[in-house]
Amino acid sequence: MTRKVLSTAFVWAAFLMLAGPVFAQGSGGWDASVYQWAMISGAGALALAAMAGTYSQGRAVAAACESISRNPGASPQIRFALLLGLVLIESLVIYVFVISLSLIFVKWGQI
Repeated sequence: MTRKVLSTAFVWAAFLMLAGPVFAQGSGGWDASVYQWAMISGAGALALAAMAGTYSQGRAVAAACESISRNPGASPQIRFALLLGLVLIESLVIYVFVISLSLIFVKWGQI
């Protein structure tokens, strides 16, 4: 089932990326629909990043707990690697949050 979910996610991601050039053939001015789609794409990117981040964090914590239960002597090293990995995963979600905020709040047509 995981393979089916991943293939569906990749198809949707490809669909959303290929829909971008539609806005390139305008009359020169930006209308309200472009801002609306910028807000939708920002929200979609944030949702996907949060979903992928939480899935990755869950798997990392599960693997760390299993590793600590197998080798309790290596607990400090495993804990350090776990926390470093969780920080890096969460930073990626925060980067997407900042990018989506810039998509939502920046007035792209009024430079």
